[in-house]
Amino acid sequence: MTTQPQGYALRFISGKYQGGEFPLKMDREIIIGRSSDLDMVLVEDMVSRKHAKISTSNGQVIIQDLGSTNGTFVNGEKIKRVRLREGDRILIGTSIIKLVSVESSASSPSMPMSAEPPPSQQPTASPRRTVAGTRSMAGSIDEIPLPDLLQLLSTSKKSGVLEVNGKDGVGRIYLRKGQLYYATIDDSFDLNPRKAIYRMLVWESGDFELQPPDDKEFLEELDEPTEGLLMEAMRQLDEIRRVEAELPARTDNLELTKPLVAPLRDLTPTQLDLVQLVHNYDLVAKVVDKAATTDLETYTDLIALVKANVVTVTPSSD
Repeated sequence: MTTQPQGYALRFISGKYQGGEFPLKMDREIIIGRSSDLDMVLVEDMVSRKHAKISTSNGQVIIQDLGSTNGTFVNGEKIKRVRLREGDRILIGTSIIKLVSVESSASSPSMPMSAEPPPSQQPTASPRRTVAGTRSMAGSIDEIPLPDLLQLLSTSKKSGVLEVNGKDGVGRIYLRKGQLYYATIDDSFDLNPRKAIYRMLVWESGDFELQPPDDKEFLEELDEPTEGLLMEAMRQLDEIRRVEAELPARTDNLELTKPLVAPLRDLTPTQLDLVQLVHNYDLVAKVVDKAATTDLETYTDLIALVKANVVTVTPSSD
């Protein structure tokens, strides 16, 4: 039995044509844009009439921007011309396209790209709202992790509210020209925006939709670059994973040790704040959410208080 040679296809993982695939044939080139006479027609305002070109030759796939107004992005970076590799993600307009490997025998005629894609190519999630006559950017973070998605949105200077529906709640990330300036989970006022975005960035499953910009004003806005937030979130996640075995479950109970022998004067200011929270709220989840510090800082202080015999953990009976 002979092995079929490998080919490539463009898989739409977000946007108007989510779920569709466009097979690529070797030694060909396709022009992508809004003009109706092109090989791949993406009908939306953010796509130029002739936006980008993809060429296949000698087993390589090359993408080139054709001087588009809003740019072409690969893995979060604005490009002029670059070689694509399997798994690379391309952002054109509101479409996120992934280069995938397929068997050459599976190739089929190019998928028609019309103003209204057929039902089989419609998003499978809940109906999406429209923006300026087109579907908004939507998809699954199973296909494109949230850090990668935010990097794309940041580099392409998108504005709007990224709503993420995951198993741990509904998150909203507010963007202004690519700058992440606020975040919330389940509209909770217990979580400050930094803590909310750090938590969301580890979500691995759920649906997302980029909704229109929101004119809400917030007292506490994030002002550091989005890329810096993403890097710090990943660093904190690594640190939390190192101490994971020592952490109580969010459903466990906390109480101050009685009698309290350890001198409180030896505690840091953030540890003292945590002692007050344990006094007021006995649930780990409530204490961690209410703490003004990041989850990593809160967990570090909590572990220290347990080891110093200032706080006692009682496992949940559930």
